[in-house]
Formats: sequence, structure tokens, C-alpha cells
Amino acid sequence: MMLSPDQSETDLSWTQSDPEAILNGLKAAGCASDEPAEGEDRAKCKADQPLSREEKRRRRRATAKYRSAHATRERIRVEAFNVAFAELRKLLPTLPPDKKLSKIEILRLAICYISYLNHVLDV
Repeated sequence: MMLSPDQSETDLSWTQSDPEAILNGLKAAGCASDEPAEGEDRAKCKADQPLSREEKRRRRRATAKYRSAHATRERIRVEAFNVAFAELRKLLPTLPPDKKLSKIEILRLAICYISYLNHVLDV
């Protein structure tokens, strides 16, 4: 943001040039001490305010236990997905029968095969 020559930085509402005023405001809120806060101590400063639903969700997702459980669930989901594609692949006629098909090719071939079977039943 550019300042005009007649406007000083202290005129801006979002700045406080006095570090003592900032520190006193934090101490009044119970968020500052003489020693630097680290890790959980830093989080305790904000503990006075109730956490939003989104902030609670972010903190829960940040734990190693949650990430590990999520990765396990995702691995199981992807494995089930791949098994379903393999079973569908076994039902589709191709030449050669052991030809490797991508997932989109399996879906397109299944659509064509179902259309063909519907046509055969209608005739």
C-alpha cells in the first residue's frame, strides 16, 4: 500500500507502532509472558476463545493418529475399488482375454457390452 506524502504510517488503523502497547494488550488478555511460547503453550493463548467447528476439525486432523487412520481407510477403499474393477473385467469379453485394460477402458467396454446384451434380448 502506498502512502501519500501527507499521510503517515501512524494514521493507518491496522498498525500499532508501539510494541509496549501491543505487549500490554496481550498480557491483559492473558496471552503473553516474558518467556517465548512454544507448541501447546502458544495454543493455550487462544484457548480463552471458543474454537469454531472448522478450527476443531483442523486440529483433530493435524494429529498423527488421525492421519494414520485416514491413510488406512483410504488404502482399504482404493483396494476395494480395484477389486471391483477386477471382477468387472473378468465378466467382459476381450481379445486376447488376458489383455490389460485401464479403468476407463473397462467402463467403456462394460457400457458397450451391456448395450449389446440389451440388443440381443430385444431381438
